Amino acid sequence: SQVSSLGVYNEFASLQPSEGNECIKANAKSCGECIQVGAKCGWCTDPEFLKQGEATSTRCDELESLRKRGCSGAKVENPRGSQEALKNKTVTNRNKGAKKLRPEDITQIQPQKLTLSLRSGEPQSFNLKFKRAEDYPIDLYYLMDLSYSMKDDLENVKNLGTQLMLEMSKITSDFRIGFGSFVEKTVMPYISTTPAKLLNPCTGDQNCTSPFSYKNVLKLTSNGQEFNTLVGRQQISGNLDSPEGGFDAIMQVAVCGEHIGWRNVTRLLVFSTDAGFHFAGDGKLGGIVLPNDGKCHLENNMYTMSHYYDYPSIAHLVQKLSDNNIQTIFAITEEFQPVYKELKNLIPKSAVGTLSANSSNVINLIIDAYNSLSSEVILENSKLAEGVTIAYQSRCKNGVTGEGEMGRKCSNISIGDEVSFTISITAKQCPKMGKPETIKIKPLGFTEEVEIALNFICECDCHKNGTENSDICHKGNGTYECGACRCNEGRIGRHCECSTNEVTSEDLDKNCRKDNGTDICSNNGDCVCGTCECKKRENPEERYSGKFCDCDNFNCDRSNNKLCGGHGHCECRVCICDANWTGSACDCSLDTTTCLASNKQICNGRGTCECGTCKCTDPKFQGPTCEICPTCPGVCAEHKECVQCRAFGTGEKKETCERDCSYFNLIKVKDRDKLPQPGQAFPLMHCKERDANDCWFYYTYAVNNNTEKEVHVVETLDCPAGPDIIPIVAGVVAGIVLIGLALLLIWKLLMIIHDRREFAKFEKEKMNAKWDTGENPIYKSAVTTVVNPKYEGK
Repeated sequence: SQVSSLGVYNEFASLQPSEGNECIKANAKSCGECIQVGAKCGWCTDPEFLKQGEATSTRCDELESLRKRGCSGAKVENPRGSQEALKNKTVTNRNKGAKKLRPEDITQIQPQKLTLSLRSGEPQSFNLKFKRAEDYPIDLYYLMDLSYSMKDDLENVKNLGTQLMLEMSKITSDFRIGFGSFVEKTVMPYISTTPAKLLNPCTGDQNCTSPFSYKNVLKLTSNGQEFNTLVGRQQISGNLDSPEGGFDAIMQVAVCGEHIGWRNVTRLLVFSTDAGFHFAGDGKLGGIVLPNDGKCHLENNMYTMSHYYDYPSIAHLVQKLSDNNIQTIFAITEEFQPVYKELKNLIPKSAVGTLSANSSNVINLIIDAYNSLSSEVILENSKLAEGVTIAYQSRCKNGVTGEGEMGRKCSNISIGDEVSFTISITAKQCPKMGKPETIKIKPLGFTEEVEIALNFICECDCHKNGTENSDICHKGNGTYECGACRCNEGRIGRHCECSTNEVTSEDLDKNCRKDNGTDICSNNGDCVCGTCECKKRENPEERYSGKFCDCDNFNCDRSNNKLCGGHGHCECRVCICDANWTGSACDCSLDTTTCLASNKQICNGRGTCECGTCKCTDPKFQGPTCEICPTCPGVCAEHKECVQCRAFGTGEKKETCERDCSYFNLIKVKDRDKLPQPGQAFPLMHCKERDANDCWFYYTYAVNNNTEKEVHVVETLDCPAGPDIIPIVAGVVAGIVLIGLALLLIWKLLMIIHDRREFAKFEKEKMNAKWDTGENPIYKSAVTTVVNPKYEGK
């Protein structure tokens, strides 16, 4: 079944950086070379496509450019990449209580097998789904350090089997557990090699077993009781130095799949210790210099080559754990947490848990570490072929997306969750020999993978129909394919007509000189086999052509800074105009529709139409159709409201000014003297208008030589002077005061005159009065006489 491609060619091409025409620059001599330059390049197979002087490589160009140059779509070779899903089984949907399936019947990744056909520079994208299946089988191998310091830990691990089986039954119904132990290499200085110490490496009355490197105690089993029984029989051993030989044991657990019993399911390795580790190079202390070979060396479940091979390196361990889809859980005591956390950063899909001093928390540690590991999916791919790149984009839970390195993984995945990845694979070039390649993509720690077969498009389809030793190619000196000759070795020329030994011949050069001149190919090309092959320009749209490269398509007349005015094309330095255009630069339009006035007359009957533009014969009229008369009566009143609203923000059109009054250019001047005056190159009208406030404003209206309407307006209004309030008020007050004073003076004067008349009248009457000398009848004396009645005159 076909898988729909997510990368559309046109979208891809539009995103590429524009750095010149890479198709032209590549100088491809054949269709196969052309299509390997990039996804935008095509090859024209039309035998008549090349013009005189053009090299065979000019058949290779961008698709649009080929079309413009006259190569029909049917003649363009432009193979596209494709993809096909060979195995596309849907991911498994099942619940824990559902029918039990074999591990190989459970699908967590889709699709499983693809074939991609890659064209250079064109990415092929597909969607990959991952769904964490419920009730997925788990194999867990417990690898324990049995050096003397782990004595109390061993007691707690003896019952681990049944307890862990009980806890893991909550996660999966198909769980198996195994057990292995390690101590150290059995050579000095890691252990004591005295006979007594080889039998019992412990001191005092402690009874310990002989030292060993690695022992596979129990193959993976679903019998938890068997685990308890065999682990219960284990004894502590001992060694001399603090670091242990755990890396030897991890390597054997990873590569000895048959001995351990690994299935193609989730594989967990629990590594339990309270010490550090030896790694590659430390074996030199014991005289061991051979690098670890990464192979299985178990005999009777014992590692037999610890004295022969050095410890593995961390990188070697990472490779083997990844190859065998093993996820590692480091159960480490508090003291060595920092060391193993650094180790975890180097080993993908690994976790570190803090082990209590006596390993009593090991079950909780394993459950927590498993949940942490299984909640994250990280995609990895096998080694890519040279020139092949891969890009990831993730779409995780809750709409979280990632690109680049973050596009490889999704976190916080619960059982039953489905996430997807968009994977784009691009070939930058064809590999040597063009052989197919295979790459594999898989989630780290899972056995399932996507197998992708890569086929490379290195030749055009027309290559298959080529004619070897064709007569077209000068008596069979080349293969005629894809509309051109592919010359045999030692032959050159468009038709392979020359030998490479003849290219510098003086006689051949004569054929490349125009009119027996000195310039070969007009200095615009190279003489190849007696024929000019014109040079290529930086601009792919510009080309030299002609027998002597004396023609080009870029040195024609220009108009408005456009070649041939944008209304034609340049051939041999002469413009070939489009229909309805004429002139040396194709800048003269023969279309008269642009000259039609509103009354449907050409140039309003007041001019002639030349090259699509009106030439007005009546000097009063202007404009593109000779309809504008700046000096005709009524012009001032017509534009008054628009001038008023644009210059002063007033008037009846101030609300619709922007919509109705943007048809002219407004220029403000400071005073009337700065207004344009009559006698300029174009007529103008002086206007004086009054607004609602009886203020006058002055402006001129004209249409300039570019048919643009121009209005010059005095920026200040000429308003009548208003009354001077202060003098008026002062005059009124002063008048009132003066009138008051005058009235007071008049009143005072009248009073004085009145008093004087009364006084004069009094004086006159006084002079005329006659006084009587008799007694005043109403006069009474002031003297009173009183007689005392008691007075006797004595």
